[in-house]
Formats: sequence, structure tokens, C-alpha cells
Amino acid sequence: MIRLLGISGSLRTASIDSALLHAASSLTPGGAELSVYGEWGSLPPFSPDLEAAAPPSVLAFRAALADVRGLLIACPEYAHGIPGAFKNALDWVVGSGELSGKPVLTLNASPASYHAQMALLEVLRTMDARPVSGSPVAIPGLHRRMTAAEVLGQAEARAVLVAAVAELSRAAH
Repeated sequence: MIRLLGISGSLRTASIDSALLHAASSLTPGGAELSVYGEWGSLPPFSPDLEAAAPPSVLAFRAALADVRGLLIACPEYAHGIPGAFKNALDWVVGSGELSGKPVLTLNASPASYHAQMALLEVLRTMDARPVSGSPVAIPGLHRRMTAAEVLGQAEARAVLVAAVAELSRAAH
């Protein structure tokens, strides 16, 4: 079984990015499973002084990343960049290396979030992750307030998600 992990770059409860990941978790091909990690919002501010004795929330985040073969990330844009809290979460794994060599596919829920997508890909490459060809994958026909069920009900969005999850599964094989 190929274990994949979805991470939303948004802390918003009703985030379209989180809805995308929950929708994608129901579309994984045979031989793969996608779980969605939602606990990164409890991470403390990153400090290199704490890396050696990382807090339990950081250790749990690192363990979740270490336990999978690939990642699916849906990240919004805030002020032309990666949301600060999500960048903080990524900073906690720069030195520990849980993303090193792992395929990562990014989803883009909004055509207006170009800057964050490019910044996220640069951060992931710096961390030695392997962005899957075609990242970011733009998901058509979405609006800010959709549930996973509503995303799945959009035929074009569903088809793009099916192809994206299949591509990530192949890359993680």
C-alpha cells in the first residue's frame, strides 16, 4: 500500500484547500491511500534552538511526514506568498529531512494564487522534495466556500483531481 499524505496550507475550517484534499482522499487509485494531516497549526514558531529537543507537536508532524511515500499539498496565497503559519510548519522539517527525495504534488484552488504556488515549489525544491511534473495542478470550477462533496460533484474538478492523485501515486511507487 502506497501511503500518501495531504496537507492543506490553510488553517481556515471551511477552506477550499482542505476540501480539495478530502475530496482527493476518496479518489486514490487501488494500492494507494491518502490521509489528510490537520494538526500542523499547533506547531510553535520555528527556532533553530529548539530543533534538537523538538516539542511533541513537531515530532508528530515529522513522524507523519516520514511515514508516507508522497505528499499532496493544497496551499492558498496570502499577500502574494505562502501563508506564514504554513511556512512555519515547513521550516520545522528543513533540517530534519522528512521531505528529502519524496514526490510532492501541489494543488491550486485559485488561478489568482500564482505567487504562493511558485514560492511553495521553490521551498519544496530547497528541502530536496521532488515536485511532480505539472505542479501546481490548477483545479477548475471552484469557489471559496465549497465542501469536499461539492468539489466531487464538479465533473471537471473531479477529473483533474483523479488524474493528479494517480500521477502522485505513480511518482511515489
